Amino acid sequence: MASVTTTRSVALLGSTGSIGTQALDVIARNRERFTVAALSAGGNVGLLAEQAATFRPALVAAATGDPDAIRAAIAARVSAAGDRAAYRPEVITGADAATRVAASGADVVLNGITGSIGLRPTLAALESGSTLALANKESLIIGGPLVKAAAAPGQLVPVDSEHSAIAQSLRGGRHAEVRRLVVTASGGPFRGRSRDELREVSPEQALAHPNYAMGRVITTNSATLVNKGLEVIEAHLLFDIPFERIDVVVHPQQWIHSMVEFHDGSTIAQMGPPRMLVPIALGLSWPERLADIDEPCDWTRAQTWDFHPLDDEAFPAVRLARQVGTAGGTYPAVYNAANEVCVDAFHDGTIGFLDIVDTVARVVEAHDGSPVESVEHVLAADAWARAHATALIQLD
Repeated sequence: MASVTTTRSVALLGSTGSIGTQALDVIARNRERFTVAALSAGGNVGLLAEQAATFRPALVAAATGDPDAIRAAIAARVSAAGDRAAYRPEVITGADAATRVAASGADVVLNGITGSIGLRPTLAALESGSTLALANKESLIIGGPLVKAAAAPGQLVPVDSEHSAIAQSLRGGRHAEVRRLVVTASGGPFRGRSRDELREVSPEQALAHPNYAMGRVITTNSATLVNKGLEVIEAHLLFDIPFERIDVVVHPQQWIHSMVEFHDGSTIAQMGPPRMLVPIALGLSWPERLADIDEPCDWTRAQTWDFHPLDDEAFPAVRLARQVGTAGGTYPAVYNAANEVCVDAFHDGTIGFLDIVDTVARVVEAHDGSPVESVEHVLAADAWARAHATALIQLD
């Protein structure tokens, strides 16, 4: 893995999403530190072409679309910019496009894909020897043993703000000195509501996150706190801390991104604006910090930060995630896959808000888990969970 004191090449998966666009903003402000070797996106060909014309990667990939059409779109944007220099990237498309980009040998692969489809690219990046800046938490959660076996020490760098905060805070002590991890949660748009008050909430209300602008699945997961449940599993896998020593606390302002409590009674917290720029930048430059990535806290301004215990009755997703993570094997894959189906059903108007986690719990209960043996094994459990969740939804 290349030293961060030299220019690093970056392959960016999910370049047109929230993580991807912010990563390109960081790179644009640090051209002397990074070059974009490859871009991969889903189906937003227009934005992908614009990004390619700006950053000139050698490889451009899309999950869908016609390669010739993408080449033409890139050429049109280069021409519109008045640049007559020849730029003809390799363009690939298809379901395996992101995996091929991940395996291309860049110094850093930033996996900003959402969902279980990020597993193969995660493994491809690790197997190619790239540093993996991981924003795709699902790939670690569902393929935990596979990902951990493939990762060399220091090769996996977390990009989720909570796990980046923990990684930063852990610099203050040794692993043996850690008493517990404290993962903070905004509480989502329904913080403080009882279970009964959640019965009639709408998809539009669920997408009104108080702090972040994110995609539909992750924003809904933040409303149900499934996202926080996934983060608890991720923290366990990343930092080798038992579930009983990982706490969740509601911190509405989200300026403290997470904390580490040490056995002498001290707690080290990482603080900053409720944005993703610093975790993304650290994912690219770890273990060094880039200058002037975001605004620091203004300690001259009077302000109040609140902390509240998690309401497990109104939001049982975290409690269920602990059970799933403790069971291990294919259970985390089932939890994640069933949730993705239920989120879609909620937004389609098929089920209610509370039915999301309730249905996930029923799918988990019906699953006969087994140790993770291969990618195919994980994806088979994923497929089973999706089918079972769909069947339960249709029956109800």
